[in-house]
Amino acid sequence: MRVLAAMSGGVDSAVAAARAVEAGHDVVGVHLALSRMPGTLRTGSRGCCTVEDSNDAWRACDKLGIPYYVWDFSERFQEDVVQDFINEYAAGRTPNPCMRCNERIKFAALLEKAIALGFDAVCTGHYAKVITDADGNPELHRAADWAKDQSYVLGVLTHEQLKHCMFPLADTPSKAEVRAEAEARGLSVAQKPDSHDICFIPDGDTAGWLAEKIEMTDGEILDETGAKVGGHTGANQFTVGQRRGLKLGTPAADGKPRFVLEIRPKENKVIVGPHALLAIDSIQGIKVSWAGLPIADVAAGTEFDCYAQVRAHGDPVPARAFITEETDDAGTRQQLHVTLVEPLLGVAPGQTIVLYQGSRVLGQATIDTARSLARPDLP
Repeated sequence: MRVLAAMSGGVDSAVAAARAVEAGHDVVGVHLALSRMPGTLRTGSRGCCTVEDSNDAWRACDKLGIPYYVWDFSERFQEDVVQDFINEYAAGRTPNPCMRCNERIKFAALLEKAIALGFDAVCTGHYAKVITDADGNPELHRAADWAKDQSYVLGVLTHEQLKHCMFPLADTPSKAEVRAEAEARGLSVAQKPDSHDICFIPDGDTAGWLAEKIEMTDGEILDETGAKVGGHTGANQFTVGQRRGLKLGTPAADGKPRFVLEIRPKENKVIVGPHALLAIDSIQGIKVSWAGLPIADVAAGTEFDCYAQVRAHGDPVPARAFITEETDDAGTRQQLHVTLVEPLLGVAPGQTIVLYQGSRVLGQATIDTARSLARPDLP
């Protein structure tokens, strides 16, 4: 096949491209320029998509003997990922920029351009697996190494996109083996540290970065009874489950720490309370999509058993789910309703919920509301 290898500049994408070449495919490497700040440099494991990463990607392609290109997706990245991140925080939600990047950049804009240029597939270094069923339909599954599994952040991929996805690291038992293979192949990125944090906030100071982008206004911090216990300089800088940085003037009656339970941007209020009140067992999701063809229960509108995961490295918990549809002038939209058999802590609107059956990814939704069926509504 003609394969476009997305080269991040890291060890995973380099080894994935090498395996695609070794499998006999006609491979071309491409690095996505997502920032127009040419002086941007990586600091250890912080940041990605930098000048250093671009150079590392070029060196890997040169070693593999494949063509190398840089595609400028910075304008679309700014609009679809960075601005979306700002807008979501301004609305009091907690977004996942990596999900948006996979959805709108790496497997929408990139794949669309690749197919237009005659490529059959896009190859990446993600740890996930595409399995074809008896009828030839693709399914997304967890990777062999669950510790490195990235199927959660790929839950946004659609049936059509999965037909053109190639994940050569799917069956690799560990990251150590990938690094050893890179070393054996003479790839300079063999020991390069993995990137962490949000790529466009490389210093990790999300609150400080947002303060420059969103107008912050002083407001009140209330406890679960509605009593004022402190103040803040902007509700948008907080996220559900947060403990540090609250600077409460009134200690809790039991002397224990309090956590952010809810953010109300319209009222500019932050609600805090004890750790126990973070437990959530009912979730409603919007912007629903299915990774491959929906299972029969979804099409029938009946409830089904599944496992729910709300963080990239979080543990899946057993759940029951069903779909409803809402129709208006804008068209028909699905809503996902999930009841968790085991509660999860610190679930926030804006996060992504991904559903699994066994190792298979069923689909995902953006969390619109998250609450406890046993907890009364907060004042």
